[in-house]
Amino acid sequence: MQNRIVLHYCDHRIVKGSTGDFFPDKQWFHFTDKDTVETSRVDITKLKGIFFVKDYGGSPEYQEQYDGERKGLGKKVKVTFKDGEAIIGYTTGFGPHKPGFFLFSSDPNSNTEKIFVIIAATEEIIFV
Repeated sequence: MQNRIVLHYCDHRIVKGSTGDFFPDKQWFHFTDKDTVETSRVDITKLKGIFFVKDYGGSPEYQEQYDGERKGLGKKVKVTFKDGEAIIGYTTGFGPHKPGFFLFSSDPNSNTEKIFVIIAATEEIIFV
């Protein structure tokens, strides 16, 4: 099964495409670019996050809602990346010995279903 993803690189590049072999405990996966249809191998250490999305277009004018409660997705956390971007969502857990963790959107209407956050790209992770 192919997952629609948006790669957010540490150097601020954003690339849309898909993958069928991403696993949270592996350092790399294959990625097929949406526009060029070229497949490449992606090293997660170059990324700040892998955004699993419902569709590529999203809704640019939509404002994420961070104040809602979502049951069954874990604890609510605020993730601040080294570039200053901050995201609030839910996670079932994370640890410094793992390369990353899944963060589920705090907004059920978000285009983003979940994010695989690369821990090395974060400045701070706090429970809220």
